[in-house]
Amino acid sequence: MTVSPITGRVAFRPNWMARAGWLLLAAYVAYAAQILDITWARFVLGLDQGGRFLGRLFPPEFQRWELLVDGLTESLQIAVIASVLGIVISLPIGLLAARNLMPWWVSTPTRAFVALCRSFHPILVAIVFVKAIGFGALAGILALVVASVGFVAKLFAEAIEEISMKQVEAVRATGAGFANVVTMGVLPQVLARFIGFSTYQLDSNLRNSTMVGIVGGGGIGGTLFAAFQRFDYGFLCAILIAIIALIMVGELVATRLRATFQ
Repeated sequence: MTVSPITGRVAFRPNWMARAGWLLLAAYVAYAAQILDITWARFVLGLDQGGRFLGRLFPPEFQRWELLVDGLTESLQIAVIASVLGIVISLPIGLLAARNLMPWWVSTPTRAFVALCRSFHPILVAIVFVKAIGFGALAGILALVVASVGFVAKLFAEAIEEISMKQVEAVRATGAGFANVVTMGVLPQVLARFIGFSTYQLDSNLRNSTMVGIVGGGGIGGTLFAAFQRFDYGFLCAILIAIIALIMVGELVATRLRATFQ
């Protein structure tokens, strides 16, 4: 321990509660690893099997590029439609969830609904919609709409709660109605952030749109799953390369949009 020459107090006093917490966490991690049968031998075996699997992927086969393009196009359409619908729905829901604009009996149940939308992974939601309305792109779109509402509405509500109320009160003092207060007093303060949230969600939906097809939600995921089942590793590698290219292009577009509006 170091004693300060000025105050005479002990600097960097040991925090025994924090140390005890770290020890308990380490003990729990060791216990959980044992229960889950996580061993070094299994890890080494997995590396060996993973190396053989990667060896089977190459070279990629692009002979069926029409099927590949169709799947990617459908995934892109799913992502764009779901993003637009989810963002449009999230705007009023985010306003209703903002506690500085709405009474508690409005914001509390709205926040509970947003939390419900965010509680489940899009794959699980897609399974529910596939069972409800059948296979196809509509199930994937609805699943990603739910995910979009859970993400964008939450962040939009939090952004509204951080605005300066002086501008809002100034608009209210003119006798403006609620719609004008939102348009003139709220949206100008959060518009840039809302556009940022929207582009992030579009990027996320591009990734998730390639996954919902695995459970029947349309897009390239169905083609990917079929290639796995046929052990068609060359075509599988081509699909993975195409998905990576799609996500990278989507990231570039989202970055450009954020830079344009912010």
